[in-house]
Amino acid sequence: MAVSEKENPGPRQFDLDKCVHCGLCLNACPTYRDLGLEADSPRGRIYQMAQVAAGAPITRSYIEHIDLCLACRGCESACPSGVPYGRMVEDARAGIEAQAHRGPMARRLRSFVFERLLQSPRMLSAAGAALYLYEASGLKLLTRGLGMMHMLGRLGDLVELAPSAEPPFFFSQIGATFPAEGQRRYSVAFVAGCIANVAFARLNEATVRVLQKNGCQVVVPAQQGCCGALHLHSGLRGEAEKLARRNVEAFSEGAFDAIVTNAAGCGSTLKEYGALLGTGAARDFSVRVRDVTEFLASIELNSHMGALNATATYQDSCHLAHGQRIRTAPRKLLAAVPGLTVREMRGADLCCGSAGIYNITQNEMSMRLLAEKMEAVNAAGAEIIATANPGCILQLRAGVRMHGKQQRVMHVVEVLDEAYRNG
Repeated sequence: MAVSEKENPGPRQFDLDKCVHCGLCLNACPTYRDLGLEADSPRGRIYQMAQVAAGAPITRSYIEHIDLCLACRGCESACPSGVPYGRMVEDARAGIEAQAHRGPMARRLRSFVFERLLQSPRMLSAAGAALYLYEASGLKLLTRGLGMMHMLGRLGDLVELAPSAEPPFFFSQIGATFPAEGQRRYSVAFVAGCIANVAFARLNEATVRVLQKNGCQVVVPAQQGCCGALHLHSGLRGEAEKLARRNVEAFSEGAFDAIVTNAAGCGSTLKEYGALLGTGAARDFSVRVRDVTEFLASIELNSHMGALNATATYQDSCHLAHGQRIRTAPRKLLAAVPGLTVREMRGADLCCGSAGIYNITQNEMSMRLLAEKMEAVNAAGAEIIATANPGCILQLRAGVRMHGKQQRVMHVVEVLDEAYRNG
């Protein structure tokens, strides 16, 4: 049964019953580690979910505790009982949305962002063009240099987290097919994303090049769009299902060896389309989804790379490490780069505070987690911070500006791309 067919949105009883309240999740929860409050731990939130499921009203306090959760799913890696906490917090947020507990201004803003902006290549391109002009004109550097961001208070903090626009945008490549370099060994479909086409166009291009270098024909299906991950994490299940159906249809044609994504957060949701929609086509789609690091680590990697004489540390993207249980693959790829020394940082699998749009909606907590993360990064003494998710890249770049030592923040596939170019 598709999740949307449930009569009452909210966590299901059989999920709630899996939690034995042992507390092994506590140290894996960033908000509990920071605040030390039971109500802001996975166990405490599950207790509150159970109370609501039993008929207790949805209160402002309940919403605040659920909203403060990063949904990083670190607790899932620590849980001995297999509690599907990520699904439960999504269900809890869907229950909040179903009862319209948001204010009218918040609902209008969410409607614009989730139902229009993220689903419209034209609107994203226009926003990207405006952002590029703001940066290219020197206004961004001027306002930062004059300290005007601090004068804007919280708004200034949020502006500092905004991505840079990278024209030409990758939207122009959607619908294209890129041939393999040398002998074709695989045919893969590439998920280009939504915001990534504007803010991470160069990363998308690097992903295509690395796949080509490894004997892949890369197809970028024309009718694809936003994966719906941000919608699902925010409780907008109906919109997420609509976008999932669109993508399942877009990728249905073609005998692809894999459907590849370079965004760990998107990949986690794409792999859950089968459970979300409950259809055979969606399940067939999900079983073919591979994170780009997962796919490259599973094949015989092209070793014709030049040396990249640097020291790197790897930050686990939450939805790769905890959502998809992929930890070895990105490290294996980094270890394959000639000249690159990899040093593990302390708490590499603790959330950096990005968590989709969490650094916007819960900026204060996000910045505290980022400061702690940068302490670990700096202690590792690395020149490159590698990770596997665009949101983490944005957050870590902000961390370098605020607390860092001029480290380069790169996706693992960008590290490979540079090594191939050096070769």
